[in-house]
Amino acid sequence: MAHVLIVDGANVVGSRPDGWWRDRLGAAARLRDQLTGLAGRDLPGLGPVAEVVLVVEGAARPLAGIPTVRVAATAGSGDDLVVALVAERAAATGSVAVVTADRRLRQRVSAAGATVRGPRWLTDQLDRRQIESPAPAERHPADPLDGDPYSD
Repeated sequence: MAHVLIVDGANVVGSRPDGWWRDRLGAAARLRDQLTGLAGRDLPGLGPVAEVVLVVEGAARPLAGIPTVRVAATAGSGDDLVVALVAERAAATGSVAVVTADRRLRQRVSAAGATVRGPRWLTDQLDRRQIESPAPAERHPADPLDGDPYSD
C-alpha cells in the first residue's frame, strides 16, 4: 500500500545547521524542491509513496506548492496541522508516514495511526537520490539571490 508522506517542514529544515534561520522561506523552498520526485518512488524502510505533503508555518507560510509536492500552511501550530492531516489521510488511504523528530508530535501521530521517520532518514533519502540522478537546480522566487554568502 502506498503511503502519504507528511513532512514537518520546520523540524526537517531545522535539522541541518546550514543557515536556514537567516531565510526560513528560502530554506522551506529548498526542502520543497528536494522533495520533488519522491511521490511514485519506493523508499527504503517505508515502501511506495503516493503523495508528499510539506507542512509549513511562520515565515515559511507564503510558500506555494508545486505539482509533485503539496504545501499545507498554517498560521497556528504546525504540529496540530500535521495531526489533522494524518487523521484525514489515514481515513482516506489508511497509510500515512510522518517525518519529524519532535517527540510529542511523534507520539500524537503514532496514536493516530501514522508510521514515523526522523529527519535523518529523509535527508539520507534525498542525499541518495541526488547522487543517483543529479538534476540542475531551478531558482524560485523564494530562493536567495546568487552570491548570497548565507545560501547553500
